Amino acid sequence: MRIGQLAQKAGTTTRTLRYYESRGLLPARRSGNGYRAYGEEDLRLLRQIRLLQDFGFELEDTRPFVECLRAGHPAGDSCPASLEVYRSKLAELDQCIARLQEVRDQVGAQLARAELEAQAAQPGGPKPQCELSERPIEPEGN
Repeated sequence: MRIGQLAQKAGTTTRTLRYYESRGLLPARRSGNGYRAYGEEDLRLLRQIRLLQDFGFELEDTRPFVECLRAGHPAGDSCPASLEVYRSKLAELDQCIARLQEVRDQVGAQLARAELEAQAAQPGGPKPQCELSERPIEPEGN
């Protein structure tokens, strides 16, 4: 198939395919008339690349998966280098999740504080509380 057909089947653009070709991820085979020629195996490579990118992998991270498929393995993630990329990505995701949990906890604490302050500012709202004792602060002289 030609580049336009491959792009359409893969759900991408010819420009993207040329870029992948320039990065060595997609083979650059030419037919007798000089047109780029692609087969079903190239579509399989593209689907692997697109899936990984949808998961947040950088383009260069897809290289071991592509090389694994090119080596004849039925799945791009059955080679040691691909497994290492998975491990690295999981560690990165775990760090992101931990950081997001910290931020979530901080935002939750800020929200709780802000809600208390907003309630205290309303007429008839609850009295301000001491953060250490959780008891209302009584005005002096009562």
